[in-house]
Amino acid sequence: MMTQIPLPSNLVEDLRQVEQIVVERTHSRAAVISVAGTRLLAPGSDRTHAALVLLAAYTGNYQRDLILHAAAAVELIHAATQTHDGLVDEADRRHGRVQRGEWNHAVALMVGDYLFALAAGEMALSPDPRVISFYANAVMRITESTLEPLTALQPLEPARAHHLERLSGSHGALFGAACRAGGVCVGVPSVQIDALGRFGDSLGVALRLAEEITDMMTFDGASLRAGVVSLPLIFAVAQGDAKRLTAALDSSDPVEQVWACEQVRHYGIGPTRAEIARLTAQARVALVGVPPGEARETLVRALDYAERRSYGA
Repeated sequence: MMTQIPLPSNLVEDLRQVEQIVVERTHSRAAVISVAGTRLLAPGSDRTHAALVLLAAYTGNYQRDLILHAAAAVELIHAATQTHDGLVDEADRRHGRVQRGEWNHAVALMVGDYLFALAAGEMALSPDPRVISFYANAVMRITESTLEPLTALQPLEPARAHHLERLSGSHGALFGAACRAGGVCVGVPSVQIDALGRFGDSLGVALRLAEEITDMMTFDGASLRAGVVSLPLIFAVAQGDAKRLTAALDSSDPVEQVWACEQVRHYGIGPTRAEIARLTAQARVALVGVPPGEARETLVRALDYAERRSYGA
């Protein structure tokens, strides 16, 4: 079990309890669920969304039994959306096509739908019905962002704004919902719930941008070779050879692919890091609405992590 957020020691055991709930709910001999268990819900998987539910609750009158089901639900939702995401090939979508992923459509749909049903059961066990509305709204935003037409690479400002808006739906929405859910489960004031949600939205986008940078710096631009649009690519198109770079996205020529990666690293990494800094600063402002204490300090450290991650730390 892992999380990108260093939890206070007294919450580590609670996160293990969340993990146990997820394992129990997904334990089945059905072949479809075994696929999800091995690929998306295996022990040791990232549990950052659940950790945020716990931390958000920790900013109020923390009671473990009130939040475990909301924390388990968000992990099941995350797994479900990742499963359905396998149906969409972003490179092909740039040409108006949808291609089968590694799983066939029937299996991916069955797995995803089953996980959503499990998540609904967990939400129903939460102490506040607003948990359901927060998560439902996040799933709607994720779906809309995933199926929305991909970002045009230029001109720069509309491309940048559109890409960030898509990331806010596809990544920020569930982080924000997790934070809001943790707050409502322990009855924090509405203004604090809103502050937690805005923090989560910004953190989710910042972490995704850090992943876009990491992909370009560490994994030899795998997403670029797959034709996936990223913010570093958008900045590179604006400052470099836009025509050749756009053509390289559809090229199988390794020389062009290497050149494209170098262009994106040269022109795109710095401005994307600046965007992450802007988002984390925005999240820090949101945290002013959260009472000071160990929970808020831990949330600040999550922002520090996002910034360090963009430098490979």
